[in-house]
Formats: sequence, C-alpha cells, structure tokens
Amino acid sequence: MITIYKAKDYQEMSRRAANIIFAQVTLKPDCVLGLATGSTPVGAYRQLVEWYEKGELDFSGVTSVNLDEYKGLSGDNDQSYRYFMNRNLFDHINIDKSRTFVPDGLEGDSEKACAEYNQIIRSVGGIDLQLLGIGGNGHIGFNEPAEAFEPETHCVDLTESTIQANARFFERIEDVPKQAYTMGIKNIMSAKKILLIATGENKAEALYQSLYGKITPKVPASILQLHKDVTVVADEAALSRIIKERGELV
Repeated sequence: MITIYKAKDYQEMSRRAANIIFAQVTLKPDCVLGLATGSTPVGAYRQLVEWYEKGELDFSGVTSVNLDEYKGLSGDNDQSYRYFMNRNLFDHINIDKSRTFVPDGLEGDSEKACAEYNQIIRSVGGIDLQLLGIGGNGHIGFNEPAEAFEPETHCVDLTESTIQANARFFERIEDVPKQAYTMGIKNIMSAKKILLIATGENKAEALYQSLYGKITPKVPASILQLHKDVTVVADEAALSRIIKERGELV
C-alpha cells in the first residue's frame, strides 16, 4: 500500500518526512532506522537535529543502517557517506555511533564486505523504517536500472550518468569512485515501513513510473508497489506528472 503526501516545497517536504521519523523514534525508542544520503534528506535531518536540541527527541536507543557507501573511500574522506552522515546528523544528536552502520568502503574484497553488511542488517533485527530518495532514472540506493533485481548488499559499477552527476563533488573526474556497495532490493523491501522522499521536477517522471508504471528492474523503485507500507512525501514539482495523470493530491 502506497500513501502519497504532497508538500508545497522542499521545506515542507523535509518537515513532513522528519515528522514520520520522529513518530517512529517516539513510538519505538530502540528502533532501527535505514538512512539515506544525498541532498534530498538533508532538510529532514536538520529538522530532527533541531527537535533533538529542543529536548523533544531522544536517539540514545536508536540503531541505524545506511543504504550505501563508495568503494575505496574511508569514513574520513569528506565525500564518503559515513562522513556525510556524521556531519549532517550523527555529530549533532545523542545516537551511539557504535550502532550506526555504513558499508565498509575500505574493504577491497567485495564479497566479504557485502556478506558482512548483510549479517549486520540481520543482527540488528531488520529495519523498522527505511528512508529512501529516488534517482532521476528510478534508482534507489545504488540499485541502478538493470536486467534483474539484486536481492542483497552487492558491489555495483556506477553508471556514467551517476559518475558525471557526482563529479561536482570532486576536484577531478578521475577522483570520482567508479564502484559502490549498496543494499539490495530484498534488504530494502524487508523493512517494515518505507519512507520515500522526492523533490524537484527532474524526479517527476521517475516518481510516476515507479508508483504507477510497470514493475521492472529497469525502474528499480517500481518494486515498492509490492511493499505493504510505503509513504511518499514529495513536493509539487516532483509530483507534477502524477497530478497531471491521476488528479490532485492532498
């Protein structure tokens, strides 16, 4: 079942998404959060930090597992996803960092890195709420369009479009990682609840195809149609195609 909420802009989308995470942590203080990186969730993380600073939210019992990490980058590298999570959330709240998990980008043995991360996800009891962004091609995590859905954590060769999109964060195109470790579709779909957030007109087509199109690994997020509890929070621009085709949303 998919529930869609329309926000008027990025700020409202961020606040609505943060409210859902707030509710999860409040109702189950020892919950496991699946977290995402990228520009889309930054506003939601900022809101959660604000509520924590006001004493309205306690993360001391929370465990987190992140979707993905670049292969070859250490957690100290300012372009790594571990660094991103520390800077945007973990450094500002009272979460136990020993219970914040991100794939090990420095593990050169891909098979070992992925097996260990799958074991971590199992050992924490699974994910209560998984936060997702969506790529312009419908990717979730680093699960890019493919011929088949990858079930569990795996090493991916980044597409040229993804490498080019990430190039702005690096001094030279040669420095952009060419591979990443990412949770697979089964890992994501095993979460009890999924929160998908999107902003901007460049996500409108991907969002429409993911929620109303054919379920296909060529649009990885389309698999979410089979999940029993998905909430989508997106701004008007990201929902523009859906509104055009399906009518006005609340």
